[in-house]
Amino acid sequence: METHHSQGIIYRQPLGSETHLILDWVKARFSLGWVSEVEIALHQRPPRCLIAVQSGKLLGFACYDTAALGLFGPMGVDADSRGLGIGTILTQLTLEMMRTQGYAYGVIGWVGPAEFYQQVVGAIPIPDSFPGLWANRLQLPPA
Repeated sequence: METHHSQGIIYRQPLGSETHLILDWVKARFSLGWVSEVEIALHQRPPRCLIAVQSGKLLGFACYDTAALGLFGPMGVDADSRGLGIGTILTQLTLEMMRTQGYAYGVIGWVGPAEFYQQVVGAIPIPDSFPGLWANRLQLPPA
């Protein structure tokens, strides 16, 4: 995967030595479930994850093949960096990675902002697909 630059932001695959930094960043901003899925993506070779970096600061990430093969996600952008197009570029580049690896289709599972994906990549809902593979997932007790 080539490094992609846009507006001073670098989009690239993470280095193995960055794994703990990325996982700590995800844990601080998102859910423990996402930490688990990102860890799976980071331990693949090549990593099934892209990161957005500016001046040594992580701004966002996007992964695939974490919950199941052919699934895009999770994808997240730091709250202070939203609205800059980072999520759009991460989504498009990650789906392009999937295409070049032979996927004819990519499924975006358990989406929050469905409208975002409809606008960015023309995604369409799959009827009756939720909760899908998450129907019987383990539930953590409230903290």
